[in-house]
Amino acid sequence: MTSFTISNTCGKARTGKLLTSHGEVLTPVFMPVGTAGSIKGVTPDQVRAAGVQIVLGNTYHLTLRPGEQTVCDLGGLHRMMGWNGPILTDSGGYQVFSLGHLRKIDSQGVIFRSHIDGSEVSLTPQRVIEIQRLLGADIIMQLDECPPHSATKTQISLAVERSAEWAIQCKTAWTAADCRSAAGEAQALFGIQQGGLFEDLRAESAQRLVTLDLPGYAIGGLSVGEGHDGMCAVLDRIDSQFPHDRPRYLMGVGEPKDILAAVARGVDMFDCVLPTRNGRNAQAFTWSGRLRLRNARWATDDRPLHELCTCYTCRNFSRGALRHLFGAGEMLGPTLVSIHNLQFFCELMGCIREAIQEGNLETSAAKWLAEIYPDEELDNGEQ
Repeated sequence: MTSFTISNTCGKARTGKLLTSHGEVLTPVFMPVGTAGSIKGVTPDQVRAAGVQIVLGNTYHLTLRPGEQTVCDLGGLHRMMGWNGPILTDSGGYQVFSLGHLRKIDSQGVIFRSHIDGSEVSLTPQRVIEIQRLLGADIIMQLDECPPHSATKTQISLAVERSAEWAIQCKTAWTAADCRSAAGEAQALFGIQQGGLFEDLRAESAQRLVTLDLPGYAIGGLSVGEGHDGMCAVLDRIDSQFPHDRPRYLMGVGEPKDILAAVARGVDMFDCVLPTRNGRNAQAFTWSGRLRLRNARWATDDRPLHELCTCYTCRNFSRGALRHLFGAGEMLGPTLVSIHNLQFFCELMGCIREAIQEGNLETSAAKWLAEIYPDEELDNGEQ
């Protein structure tokens, strides 16, 4: 079975090792998003070369196209996407939030109208587990309801209740399948906390999940408009809400300042589309701030994106050359900046792990934030 061990601590921050059927993952870790079974614009070899340890796939999108049975027939998600490392699949719960105009929700689950062809799609706790069994991910997620930031406390309370009941049903379906994929490999089920910015609802949600004794726990319902301070207020309490010996996963959060603040509060895992989405839109993350490569100032700049970066892009292409590729509409431009951004995020997580091990995360985080956000005053993660 999947296991998690903590190696070092620095305040509430910790380093650890997550062992899965497809290899180990050193935490804290960032997971790039492969919504439809690929990290957009880059090959698996390029993803590995950037230092990525684990990737994320999306249950909702994969069940619509090509279909979970097709994925299974193609050898599972690992085989289909050419990735032999660990994979986490989300449950489709976020789509309950993001595609709200296309769905109906009740105590049984969610009924969607496909955004592709309008056909009806039903997601129940049992169905979500079966889909993820056929996909064959190493870590699977419960079905949950993620209410919008503007929801009332009554609405968020109902989402907490539904998510808690669905977690029970997901665990029952998971254990009935011997906690294994359709291919017979171990799968770890994570529960998802909801509760918005309400301390009592967050505590209730966590308490109900912890009684299920799951392999890991996710903090859901953030990155939906609450802002950095609101996120931190929720995360200030998670160390006392969840077991110390289980991984904690902050869903959908990838801004470096948010990652640093969350790690300082005890979070181990992150995912976000930022590296590749921003890469496709000509924005590069660097230790000296972001570069917007469509800007005319880079037209004749022969420097790499960052002088100390060792990625393929920085070893072979200048800022000026990259700007030209975007201006000419060449697909190589988005690929190259995505490669660089993926390596930046992997290097950031590696530096965080090293700082925790050496016991100087607070000092290092303050330095990094000043470099990455040179024109902003930011929380450095202090409690």
